[in-house]
Amino acid sequence: MYKRILLAYDGSDAGQRALLDCQDLAQWSGSELSLIAVMPSAMSFVGLEGGVYDIELEEREKKKYRAVLDEGLRRLADGGYTAKGELVAGEAIDEITRCARKMEADLIVVGHKHLDSWAARWWRGSISGALIEHAPCSVLVVITP
Repeated sequence: MYKRILLAYDGSDAGQRALLDCQDLAQWSGSELSLIAVMPSAMSFVGLEGGVYDIELEEREKKKYRAVLDEGLRRLADGGYTAKGELVAGEAIDEITRCARKMEADLIVVGHKHLDSWAARWWRGSISGALIEHAPCSVLVVITP
């Protein structure tokens, strides 16, 4: 059964739905919960034409992602759950799978919203789809309409 659950949390509607499902799973299985928020690496903030690394932009992004993570932890605490939280920077798939391996997660939970157009799906890609291919454990993809 699932003893260690990792939720990749981004604060989106799909992420919030995944948080609720994660609570239900944790209650049912008595699991340890961990949340991870993945901030794009500092190099992602540099434009296509190159540019100068902007420490202020990185700090603003860090505050934004920290607030998302803290909000998720607060929501869990309001529901009576204790969870660990970690803010990391890098590529989402790499960081989520690294964290899952490190904590020996039995399950990764991630939210997903279907994209309407083929162009949006192609351009944005699917973190949940790629995660299934690279995860060291089971993956629960919570779909929102």
